[in-house]
Amino acid sequence: MDDHPEPSTLRVFVALAPPDDAKDELARALEPACTGYPRLRWNRIEDWHITLAFLGELPSTAVPLLQTVLAGRAASHPALQLSLRGGGHFDQRLLWSGIDGDLDGLHLLATDVRALVRSCGIDFRERPLQPHLTLARARRDDPTSVPQAAAGLAGFAGRPWRAEHLHLVGSNIGRGPGPIRYRDIEAWPFGTAIRPGGPGAPAGP
Repeated sequence: MDDHPEPSTLRVFVALAPPDDAKDELARALEPACTGYPRLRWNRIEDWHITLAFLGELPSTAVPLLQTVLAGRAASHPALQLSLRGGGHFDQRLLWSGIDGDLDGLHLLATDVRALVRSCGIDFRERPLQPHLTLARARRDDPTSVPQAAAGLAGFAGRPWRAEHLHLVGSNIGRGPGPIRYRDIEAWPFGTAIRPGGPGAPAGP
Protein backbone atom coordinates (compact mmCIF):
# COMPACT_ATOMS: atom_id res chain seq x y z
CA MET A 1 0.00 0.00 0.00
CA ASP A 2 1.09 3.63 -0.56
CA ASP A 3 -0.15 7.13 0.12
CA HIS A 4 -0.83 8.06 -3.52
CA PRO A 5 -4.46 8.64 -4.52
CA GLU A 6 -6.04 6.20 -6.93
CA PRO A 7 -5.54 7.26 -10.59
CA SER A 8 -8.54 8.67 -12.45
CA THR A 9 -7.89 6.31 -15.37
CA LEU A 10 -6.40 2.85 -15.55
CA ARG A 11 -5.04 0.71 -18.36
CA VAL A 12 -7.02 -2.47 -17.71
CA PHE A 13 -6.93 -6.07 -18.87
CA VAL A 14 -8.37 -9.43 -17.85
CA ALA A 15 -5.82 -12.22 -17.60
CA LEU A 16 -4.51 -15.47 -16.20
CA ALA A 17 -1.19 -15.63 -14.35
CA PRO A 18 1.25 -18.55 -14.09
CA PRO A 19 2.24 -19.53 -10.54
CA ASP A 20 5.55 -18.30 -9.19
CA ASP A 21 7.39 -21.59 -9.63
CA ALA A 22 6.40 -21.80 -13.31
CA LYS A 23 7.59 -18.22 -13.85
CA ASP A 24 10.84 -18.96 -12.02
CA GLU A 25 11.39 -21.97 -14.29
CA LEU A 26 11.04 -19.77 -17.37
CA ALA A 27 13.22 -17.04 -15.82
CA ARG A 28 16.04 -19.57 -15.41
CA ALA A 29 15.70 -20.57 -19.07
CA LEU A 30 15.92 -16.89 -20.02
CA GLU A 31 19.18 -16.22 -18.19
CA PRO A 32 21.39 -16.75 -21.29
CA ALA A 33 19.22 -14.33 -23.29
CA CYS A 34 19.23 -11.71 -20.52
CA THR A 35 23.03 -11.84 -20.53
CA GLY A 36 23.44 -12.15 -24.29
CA TYR A 37 20.98 -9.46 -25.38
CA PRO A 38 21.38 -6.62 -22.86
CA ARG A 39 19.72 -4.01 -25.09
CA LEU A 40 16.31 -5.69 -24.85
CA ARG A 41 13.75 -4.06 -22.57
CA TRP A 42 12.76 -6.94 -20.32
CA ASN A 43 9.34 -7.06 -18.66
CA ARG A 44 9.25 -7.52 -14.91
CA ILE A 45 8.38 -11.08 -13.93
CA GLU A 46 5.52 -9.64 -11.89
CA ASP A 47 3.95 -8.43 -15.16
CA TRP A 48 3.89 -11.83 -16.87
CA HIS A 49 0.22 -12.54 -17.67
CA ILE A 50 -1.78 -14.36 -20.32
CA THR A 51 -4.07 -11.59 -21.53
CA LEU A 52 -7.64 -12.69 -22.29
CA ALA A 53 -9.07 -9.23 -23.03
CA PHE A 54 -7.12 -5.96 -23.20
CA LEU A 55 -9.61 -3.19 -22.46
CA GLY A 56 -7.30 -0.21 -22.83
CA GLU A 57 -7.58 2.96 -20.77
CA LEU A 58 -10.78 3.14 -18.73
CA PRO A 59 -12.05 5.55 -16.09
CA SER A 60 -11.50 4.11 -12.64
CA THR A 61 -15.26 4.38 -12.07
CA ALA A 62 -15.74 1.48 -14.53
CA VAL A 63 -13.78 -0.92 -12.31
CA PRO A 64 -16.46 -1.79 -9.69
CA LEU A 65 -18.89 -3.01 -12.35
CA LEU A 66 -16.17 -5.21 -13.87
CA GLN A 67 -15.34 -6.60 -10.44
CA THR A 68 -18.94 -7.59 -9.84
CA VAL A 69 -19.55 -9.37 -13.14
CA LEU A 70 -16.14 -11.05 -13.38
CA ALA A 71 -16.42 -12.46 -9.86
CA GLY A 72 -19.64 -14.23 -10.78
CA ARG A 73 -18.33 -15.48 -14.11
CA ALA A 74 -15.10 -16.87 -12.63
CA ALA A 75 -17.13 -19.00 -10.24
CA SER A 76 -18.92 -20.60 -13.20
CA HIS A 77 -15.70 -21.61 -15.01
CA PRO A 78 -13.39 -24.51 -14.13
CA ALA A 79 -9.64 -24.18 -13.74
CA LEU A 80 -7.45 -24.78 -16.80
CA GLN A 81 -4.34 -26.93 -17.01
CA LEU A 82 -1.66 -25.07 -18.95
CA SER A 83 2.11 -24.89 -19.37
CA LEU A 84 4.72 -22.55 -20.82
CA ARG A 85 6.41 -23.80 -23.97
CA GLY A 86 8.90 -22.48 -26.49
CA GLY A 87 9.24 -18.92 -27.67
CA GLY A 88 8.54 -16.67 -30.60
CA HIS A 89 8.28 -13.06 -31.65
CA PHE A 90 5.97 -10.52 -33.23
CA ASP A 91 7.55 -8.43 -36.01
CA GLN A 92 11.09 -9.01 -34.67
CA ARG A 93 10.26 -6.54 -31.89
CA LEU A 94 8.39 -8.41 -29.16
CA LEU A 95 9.66 -11.62 -27.53
CA TRP A 96 7.16 -14.05 -26.07
CA SER A 97 6.83 -17.50 -24.54
CA GLY A 98 4.06 -19.73 -25.82
CA ILE A 99 1.24 -21.44 -23.94
CA ASP A 100 0.39 -25.13 -24.15
CA GLY A 101 -2.25 -27.32 -22.53
CA ASP A 102 -6.02 -26.84 -22.55
CA LEU A 103 -6.09 -24.25 -25.33
CA ASP A 104 -9.70 -25.02 -26.22
CA GLY A 105 -10.73 -24.16 -22.68
CA LEU A 106 -8.57 -21.03 -22.80
CA HIS A 107 -10.26 -19.80 -25.97
CA LEU A 108 -13.71 -20.53 -24.54
CA LEU A 109 -12.87 -18.56 -21.42
CA ALA A 110 -11.55 -15.59 -23.42
CA THR A 111 -14.67 -15.54 -25.61
CA ASP A 112 -16.89 -15.59 -22.53
CA VAL A 113 -14.93 -12.83 -20.78
CA ARG A 114 -14.97 -10.58 -23.83
CA ALA A 115 -18.72 -11.00 -24.31
CA LEU A 116 -19.29 -10.25 -20.63
CA VAL A 117 -17.22 -7.05 -20.78
CA ARG A 118 -19.13 -5.86 -23.84
CA SER A 119 -22.43 -6.58 -22.06
CA CYS A 120 -21.35 -3.99 -19.46
CA GLY A 121 -21.22 -1.31 -22.17
CA ILE A 122 -17.40 -1.26 -22.27
CA ASP A 123 -16.08 -1.10 -25.81
CA PHE A 124 -12.55 -2.21 -26.65
CA ARG A 125 -10.50 -3.20 -29.66
CA GLU A 126 -10.91 -6.95 -30.03
CA ARG A 127 -7.97 -8.90 -31.43
CA PRO A 128 -7.69 -12.66 -32.09
CA LEU A 129 -6.43 -14.46 -29.02
CA GLN A 130 -2.79 -15.57 -29.37
CA PRO A 131 -1.98 -16.98 -25.92
CA HIS A 132 1.49 -15.92 -24.80
CA LEU A 133 3.55 -14.20 -22.12
CA THR A 134 5.25 -10.99 -23.28
CA LEU A 135 8.87 -11.13 -22.12
CA ALA A 136 10.82 -8.32 -23.77
CA ARG A 137 10.81 -5.64 -26.46
CA ALA A 138 13.56 -4.59 -28.84
CA ARG A 139 14.74 -1.10 -29.61
CA ARG A 140 13.93 0.13 -33.10
CA ASP A 141 17.54 -0.16 -34.27
CA ASP A 142 17.92 -3.76 -33.05
CA PRO A 143 16.24 -6.20 -35.48
CA THR A 144 18.15 -9.33 -34.45
CA SER A 145 18.08 -9.72 -30.65
CA VAL A 146 14.44 -10.78 -30.33
CA PRO A 147 14.49 -13.45 -33.10
CA GLN A 148 17.74 -14.86 -31.70
CA ALA A 149 16.38 -14.91 -28.15
CA ALA A 150 13.22 -16.63 -29.41
CA ALA A 151 15.31 -19.31 -31.13
CA GLY A 152 17.07 -19.94 -27.83
CA LEU A 153 13.70 -20.73 -26.21
CA ALA A 154 12.63 -23.20 -28.90
CA GLY A 155 13.32 -26.25 -26.75
CA PHE A 156 11.84 -24.90 -23.52
CA ALA A 157 9.00 -26.97 -22.05
CA GLY A 158 7.76 -25.92 -18.64
CA ARG A 159 5.96 -28.10 -16.16
CA PRO A 160 2.12 -28.22 -16.25
CA TRP A 161 0.25 -25.93 -13.86
CA ARG A 162 -3.34 -25.00 -13.15
CA ALA A 163 -4.69 -21.52 -13.81
CA GLU A 164 -6.97 -21.30 -10.79
CA HIS A 165 -7.81 -17.57 -10.72
CA LEU A 166 -9.17 -14.94 -13.08
CA HIS A 167 -7.30 -11.64 -12.69
CA LEU A 168 -8.42 -8.07 -13.31
CA VAL A 169 -5.23 -6.06 -13.76
CA GLY A 170 -4.78 -2.29 -13.81
CA SER A 171 -1.95 0.19 -14.31
CA ASN A 172 -0.83 3.36 -12.60
CA ILE A 173 -1.30 5.28 -15.84
CA GLY A 174 -3.14 8.17 -14.17
CA ARG A 175 -0.24 8.94 -11.83
CA GLY A 176 1.90 11.05 -14.14
CA PRO A 177 5.40 10.47 -15.53
CA GLY A 178 7.40 7.33 -14.92
CA PRO A 179 7.18 3.70 -16.03
CA ILE A 180 3.82 1.99 -16.27
CA ARG A 181 3.41 -0.59 -13.53
CA TYR A 182 0.66 -3.17 -13.32
CA ARG A 183 -1.00 -4.68 -10.27
CA ASP A 184 -3.88 -6.99 -9.56
CA ILE A 185 -7.03 -5.02 -8.85
CA GLU A 186 -8.67 -8.27 -7.79
CA ALA A 187 -8.51 -12.00 -8.58
CA TRP A 188 -11.25 -14.61 -8.24
CA PRO A 189 -11.01 -18.40 -7.99
CA PHE A 190 -12.53 -20.56 -10.69
CA GLY A 191 -15.34 -22.82 -9.67
CA THR A 192 -13.99 -26.37 -10.00
CA ALA A 193 -10.64 -28.12 -9.86
CA ILE A 194 -10.12 -28.57 -13.60
CA ARG A 195 -12.15 -28.44 -16.82
CA PRO A 196 -13.78 -31.83 -17.50
CA GLY A 197 -12.05 -33.49 -20.41
CA GLY A 198 -9.17 -31.01 -20.45
CA PRO A 199 -5.52 -32.11 -20.30
CA GLY A 200 -4.73 -33.53 -16.92
CA ALA A 201 -8.37 -34.29 -16.06
CA PRO A 202 -8.89 -37.55 -14.19
CA ALA A 203 -9.95 -40.51 -16.28
CA GLY A 204 -13.51 -41.74 -15.98
CA PRO A 205 -14.45 -45.02 -14.30
